[in-house]
Amino acid sequence: MSRTEPAGTPLGDRFHLYDTTLRDGAQREGISYSVADKMAVARLLDELGVGFIEGGWPGAMPKDTEFFAKAAAGDLVLKHSVLVAFGSTRKAGVAAADDAQVRALLDSQAPVVTLVAKADVRHIERALRVDVAEACAMVRDTVSFLVGQGRRVFLDAEHFFDGYAHDPDTALRVLDAAGQGGADVVVLCDTNGGQLPLGIAETVREVAERTGLRLGIHCQDDTSCAVANTIAAVQAGATHAQCTANGYGERAGNADLFAVTGNLVAKLGMDVLPTGGAAELTRVSHALAEIANIAPDTHQAYVGASAFAHKAGLHASAIKVDPLLYNHIDPGLVGNDMRVLVTEMAGKASLELKGRELGVDLAGRPEAVSSAVRKVKALEAQGWSFEAADASLELLLRREIAGADGPALAEPPFTLESYRVVLDHRSDGEVIAEATVKVHVAGERVIATAEGNGPVNALDAALRKALLPHLSWLDSVELADYKVRILAGHPGTDAVTRVLIESSDGEREWTTVGVHENIVEASWLALCDALVHKSLRVGTDVPVRI
Repeated sequence: MSRTEPAGTPLGDRFHLYDTTLRDGAQREGISYSVADKMAVARLLDELGVGFIEGGWPGAMPKDTEFFAKAAAGDLVLKHSVLVAFGSTRKAGVAAADDAQVRALLDSQAPVVTLVAKADVRHIERALRVDVAEACAMVRDTVSFLVGQGRRVFLDAEHFFDGYAHDPDTALRVLDAAGQGGADVVVLCDTNGGQLPLGIAETVREVAERTGLRLGIHCQDDTSCAVANTIAAVQAGATHAQCTANGYGERAGNADLFAVTGNLVAKLGMDVLPTGGAAELTRVSHALAEIANIAPDTHQAYVGASAFAHKAGLHASAIKVDPLLYNHIDPGLVGNDMRVLVTEMAGKASLELKGRELGVDLAGRPEAVSSAVRKVKALEAQGWSFEAADASLELLLRREIAGADGPALAEPPFTLESYRVVLDHRSDGEVIAEATVKVHVAGERVIATAEGNGPVNALDAALRKALLPHLSWLDSVELADYKVRILAGHPGTDAVTRVLIESSDGEREWTTVGVHENIVEASWLALCDALVHKSLRVGTDVPVRI
């Protein structure tokens, strides 16, 4: 493939999907990528198939210099994407060939270089402290030198929209200088993030007509319009879009790569990723969030866990007829799933759809469905929350089916006789909890005692100690997360407590809920549901009834 055809773009060189997570995205507060992190991010972006990956600023940032050195040494092999080095033009009064920063861009061995240059006369005169003629020469000379060295060059025209509004002639002179030097693309940057879509589109069209240059777009999100501004620019003629993963970036962030790509693919019909790439959007988004150590945004467009989640009963009724009646696209197109949330807003259609999602067939069981709806609404009114506890909801639905179908089909894995929890506050300040449980399992009465660093931990340990000899699968179950919320409506220490417990067996995770005035009892209810739910998924030594 030639130098002018990025490997990952099915449209060839007609449209560039350009990611700057490793440079602009890393400017987000709280993000600090190690070199190993940068390699992992680049590999994921390459798997997705973006056309260009901006790896950082070699020569200015030691980690970025090391990253490019490793890439050049063969530690980073890209199948779809082209690696880009970012840097500045030559300094005033210094030849491009003699500028240390420009030499560092060459030394990175990146096949593409993106240069940043001021496009606002106020920044040129006050920040760079040069006149417009010298600023343009700095751009022209650096681009020409790098092109002469076999590099493909893009120019980021910093502060372009503000500069164009203030002094359009100067802003266009900077673009023209880049074009004269041989730049392939001039990128119009909304550096302060203050633009709105209609203004972006109008400016892009004007600049395209006045210059004839190939235009790109780079938007910050300070007006919460970065994605909309990017799409508006593309519709107005830009054929190069710069984004960051999950919108990471300085201040309010940048245009979100996944929302922009979702719109390009699903709304504009642009094939900007390799075949099947769009279906990887959700997976890659979440994987990149993990590397950044930032919880995925559940309400993020296209890829968020709630992007296709439906709560209202009216929505569920329509979705039951046709999912696209309340989904703007098929969630599978971007690798996501539709979810139905069951709350006090739920109706019969919600429960039937949710039951289907959970593997509980409620079709043809109107009495069980009606009973389940009543029970869900009553429990939600008491503080239970099933939208975050699918496992407890599944148990409730199965209990309703069992009740509607007649007698129990099997015995539960265990039954409780009693439990007791005591706290021992010792003279040295250490606090130890001790729990004793009395349960019946496999026809035996078992008493077990265990200590823990808190009452719930001790209770969990005692229950496991009692059950493990009879339920071999219990050894694989771990308590992955424990959340407590004090519910409004009851003052002080008399408040009702809701406990959510997330459990894991190493292969899957499930969440259960318990509500009670006593935090230990609320925890016990959630713990029991967690074990009963697991027992549904395994062939146990004890018959299971829920």
